[in-house]
Formats: sequence, C-alpha cells, structure tokens
Amino acid sequence: MPYEIHQGDALTRLAAIPSNSIDAVITDPPYNSGGRTAQERTGRTARAKYTSADAAHSLADFPGENKDQRSYTYWLSQLLAESYRATKNGGVALVFTDWRQLAATSDALQAGGWIWRGALAWYKPAARPQKGRFTQHCEFVLWGSKGPIDGDAHPVYLPGLYTASQPRAGRVHITQKPVSVMRELVKICRPGGTVLDVCAGSGSTGVAALLEGRNFVGVEVTPHYAGIAEQRLAETERQIAEGTTDPEAADEEQAEA
Repeated sequence: MPYEIHQGDALTRLAAIPSNSIDAVITDPPYNSGGRTAQERTGRTARAKYTSADAAHSLADFPGENKDQRSYTYWLSQLLAESYRATKNGGVALVFTDWRQLAATSDALQAGGWIWRGALAWYKPAARPQKGRFTQHCEFVLWGSKGPIDGDAHPVYLPGLYTASQPRAGRVHITQKPVSVMRELVKICRPGGTVLDVCAGSGSTGVAALLEGRNFVGVEVTPHYAGIAEQRLAETERQIAEGTTDPEAADEEQAEA
C-alpha cells in the first residue's frame, strides 16, 4: 500500500520506522498557544482555544494542547530528533506553527538536528478582523534539511507564500489544513518518495501526498482521528485507482470523501 497510518504516541511509534527511510517530514503539531496568558494556554482544551462560540461545527477534541512553552519546545525537539533519524540525508522537515510559537518551533527544529532553511507563510483570506488590531492573517511553516540539499536531484522551484482558507463544508478536524496547500508542500518530496506526518490528524497531508504521487506514513495519537485519516486515505487511493480524482477539486470535496 502507498500509505500507512499508525495510531498511538508519536515518540513510541516513530521508533519502529527504519532509519534513513523517509524523504520529507511534513507535520502540523498542536501549537500549544491560543491564549493571552499561561493559564489560558495550559488550562483550556483545543476545542475551547480554536473553535469560536458561533462555529457551525462540533468536532472532536484532541489532546496535547496543554503544554507551557518550555515543555512544548522540549517535546517537539524530541519528536523532530526522532524524525531526523528516520529521514534520509538531504531530506527535509516542514513544521506548521503560529506567531506565538514561531521562535520556540525554530529552536525545536534546530535542537532536533535540522539545518533551519527558512519560513513559509500560509495566508488565510477569511481571517477574522480584530477591532483596534492587525488581523492575524498568517500561519507559518518552518522548514529545514538533514544536511545539504541536492537541488539537481529534485529540481523543483516552490513558492514561499500560499493562499487558502480553512475547509468549511465537510470539515472533519478542528485545525484541518487545506488539501490545496498541502499538495503544494508535498512537492518538496521527490516523486515516488515517502512523506511522514507525525501528527497526522484527519490525514490531509496523506491525501495530498497520494494525489501528488508520493507515499505516506502517518502517526496519530487520537483513535477517532486516526480512523478518519484511514478512511480518507482509502477513499483517495480508490479514486486514484479508478481515475476519478479531480485535480481542481475543492478541499471540501476531499473532506467529504
């Protein structure tokens, strides 16, 4: 199969992944921010942090959103160090973050052994305006490499800015990322290579990887979301086999699959 989903704690599950077997790590860990004070960051659930009171959906919660910044940095450093071991020389890591955790995430990336290469921006046009303040239109993707990058081996030219709103109709995860953005990011992996997501959520990274001709290994701690990811990946694989995928399909259509 071109994909695998492992349900369980990422640090435990990563130990079973062979060294030097992964081409690209692309992951969206819990940000552990979403609050003005330490109490707000560590004392509320993910749903309370990231779902507005007037939201049209009621999605399952997920754990891991109650770390302070120091413990978050230590945890993510461990995760990225183990991902580094599993990655081939010249491979890359892409890690989503927000403005509050940008510095901590860059520290964790480098503590994990990666050479920090830069920051990408994901621009969200539908971000909610804030009276008297600047709108928080962007989230970020920090990326690095395991040693030097051989551009001739995979000569792609990728942008550093991506524009898309979060999926609405058919949304299945509180912090779900747009498949359109993920399809662009997985192109950093060579065709036929393997993408690893250690916080797989509902499987959007994996869906994008399969659609772009890459293999996928995902780890998800929550049984509910691991099940959803498995369903979405199986449906995507079926559509690819039947030739019924639409390259222009909206993220909502992928989410409903």
